[in-house]
Parts: sequence; structure tokens; C-alpha cells
Amino acid sequence: MSRPSWDEYFMKITELVASRSTCLRRQVGAVLVRNKRILTTGYNGPPAGIEHCDKRGGCLRDELNIPSGERMELSRAIHAEQNAIIQAAKMGISIENSTLYVTTHPCFTCAKMLINAGVKKIIYKEGYPDSFSKGILKEAQVEVKQFNTLLKDYKE
Repeated sequence: MSRPSWDEYFMKITELVASRSTCLRRQVGAVLVRNKRILTTGYNGPPAGIEHCDKRGGCLRDELNIPSGERMELSRAIHAEQNAIIQAAKMGISIENSTLYVTTHPCFTCAKMLINAGVKKIIYKEGYPDSFSKGILKEAQVEVKQFNTLLKDYKE
């Protein structure tokens, strides 16, 4: 019997979580895990009760021609990582010493939040154009690995 590794299992779950996203630009899923148990999940989208961009006629960032990784404060969406952290806070769940599985490398803002929340490891699928996040995660000694689904392994 062939079973997925734990990392492959959790990365597949991030893809399912991402499918709930309503973002018109990028669907991102995040899963916070400790001791092989899911603590919380999150996907990117507007705050609860706020209209989604498709209902408003499109993405403001697209209308303003803002490149990916820049001027994120102009997005109506909360990032997947932020939603996973918020869910933990709402439910009273500590995410200290946890691992984040995420479909896209965290941005600088999310990296700072993950550091302060005590996340110790990040495993991501796709890159993101934000060199500041990589630098601050390295400085904080958070282990960061890219998961290569073809090799079912990591690459630096």
C-alpha cells in the first residue's frame, strides 16, 4: 500500500483549502500543523461579511496595474496565513512551535506575523516575489523549505 508522506499529505490539504478562496488573482491555502495534527486552516479572501471582488466587478489591484508582491495594503483580501493565525486566536489555539504548510511563500507582512506567533517551520509550494520575507525568516531562524511535488522532496 502506498501512502503519502506527512508533508505530501498536508501539502495536498493546502490545495483543497485554497479552493475555497475567491481571490481573482491567486488562490492560496494554508494549514498550521503541530505533532502531525492540523491546528487551523486559512485561505485568502475578504473579511467575513465583506463582498468578494467578483461581486464588485473585479480586482482593484488589477484595475490599478499593481504587480504581485507590491502595495498589498490595497487588497480587499486577508492572506491565507493571516486567516489561519486569526482562526487560531478566535478558537484559543496556540500555534507556537508549529509548521505552516502553504501553497505560496509568505509575504513580508505574513512572515512577521508568523515569526511573532512562534511558527518554527514553513513548507511552501510556489515562490512569491518578496525578498524581504525570505530575509526576515532567515534572520528569525525559521526553517523554510520549498516542497517539490514531483520529487516528493524539498529543495533549498
